[in-house]
Amino acid sequence: MGERGSLTLAGEEIAVTRFPARGEAIATVLMPTAMGVRQDFYAPFAEHLAEAGLHVTTFDWRGMGWSRPASLRGYPVRITDWAREDLDRMLHEARQPAPHLPLLYVGHSLGGQLLGIAPGNAMVSAMLTLNAGNGWYKFNRASPWQLRFFWFAAVPLLTPLFGYFPGKMLRMVGDLPSGVAWQWRRWCTSPHYMVDDKGIPLREGFERVRVPVRSYSFSDDSLVSREAIEDLHSCYKHAQLEHRHFSPAQLSIERIGHFGFFAQPGRDTLWDEARGWLVDRARATRRCRRPEAPAPVNL
Repeated sequence: MGERGSLTLAGEEIAVTRFPARGEAIATVLMPTAMGVRQDFYAPFAEHLAEAGLHVTTFDWRGMGWSRPASLRGYPVRITDWAREDLDRMLHEARQPAPHLPLLYVGHSLGGQLLGIAPGNAMVSAMLTLNAGNGWYKFNRASPWQLRFFWFAAVPLLTPLFGYFPGKMLRMVGDLPSGVAWQWRRWCTSPHYMVDDKGIPLREGFERVRVPVRSYSFSDDSLVSREAIEDLHSCYKHAQLEHRHFSPAQLSIERIGHFGFFAQPGRDTLWDEARGWLVDRARATRRCRRPEAPAPVNL
C-alpha cells in the first residue's frame, strides 16, 4: 500500500507515501488531502493510478494525520502556510521519481482548492479536482444550520478554550490547529472565500494556472454544492476548464456525497474515467514537448 517515509520542512516532519508506477512511467502525480482526512484514505485510488504508469505521491499537511505533533495546543500553522510551504515543497518532491515527466495534480476538497495559491503551481501540467469549491457557508443549502453552528458557535467558542479546534471529539472535521481553524472560518464566512483574503494577493495565483482542469461534483454532496465548485473554478481564468457533474442515479449507486468518489461503489465508472483523463493529459503533454536541441559540435 505504498512506500511510507517523511521529509523535513522548517524543522518539522511531513509524512509522505509514494506509490511507484507499474511498468513504464508516463507522469508523476501529487495528491494532497482534504481538511481533516489522513492520506491513507486515498491509497486505493493512488494504487489505481499507479497501475496505469503514474508515480503517485500523497502526504499529510503539517499538524494533520501522520504529520501531527504530540500536541496541537498553540501549534503555529495556517492554511496559507500549507499552500505556500507544504504544498510548494511537495510539488517539487512529487517530481523526484522522474523529473523529466509531466506533473499532474489530483485534489479532493481542500486539496483541490489550494493549488491556486501555491507559488509553484505553474509547474503542473493538468489538474483533476473532486468536491473542491468555494467554502462560503451560504453556498451550502443542504445543511445550513449545521454550518452556522460550526462557524459561529463551535469554532469561536472551543478553539480559544482548547488551543486548537477539538473536532475529533465532536465528530466534526477532525482536530485542527488554531491558526487553521481561524483562517478557515474567515474564508468560509466571506463570499470570496480564499481568493480575496484581506489584501493578500491570492487571486493572482489562480490566474497563473494555464492548463487543463477537470472538476467533479456530485448532486448529493451536502458540504460543497455545484454552485460553489463552479464559483471557485471560475477564478482559473486562463485554464481550460471542464466540469463533470453526477447524481448517484446516473451511476446506479445509492450515494456519492463528499467522500464517496473514493469508496467502492462507482469505482469502475468514476475511477476509470478519471484515470483515463489523467493518462490522456500526460501523453498529450509529452507529445507537445519538443526534444531539446542537440549541443553544438565544434569542428
